[in-house]
Amino acid sequence: MGAAAAAVVSAERRIVAAFELAGATSVATARTPDEVGVETVSLGWRRLTNRAVIRESAPGSGRYYLDRDVWQAVRRTRMRLVVVLVVILLGIWLYLATMGVLRSSARMQHARPDSSVPATGRT
Repeated sequence: MGAAAAAVVSAERRIVAAFELAGATSVATARTPDEVGVETVSLGWRRLTNRAVIRESAPGSGRYYLDRDVWQAVRRTRMRLVVVLVVILLGIWLYLATMGVLRSSARMQHARPDSSVPATGRT
């Protein structure tokens, strides 16, 4: 699942880079996907158009442009999600590590004395 998500994000980045390279970053500079060199049948294209990162300049025109502000917002949202996931994973790891130390400490306190060592204080 992670590899598939990484592939989609990579495809999105390639599409965004193609629009930037073509200079299609406003309604006035909008281009067709063929002019930019991207395919409109990919999952990356659908995600970018659904999120309004890639916008059609006018309905039915077939000319699209990159909305940089929306792209930056999408990237910030993704980074926040990554940070939250890392914090959650670190919290789980810390909890499990702490529980392991506590269990290990409890086992050592309740361990039987070693029978090979003679008891002291007995006569």
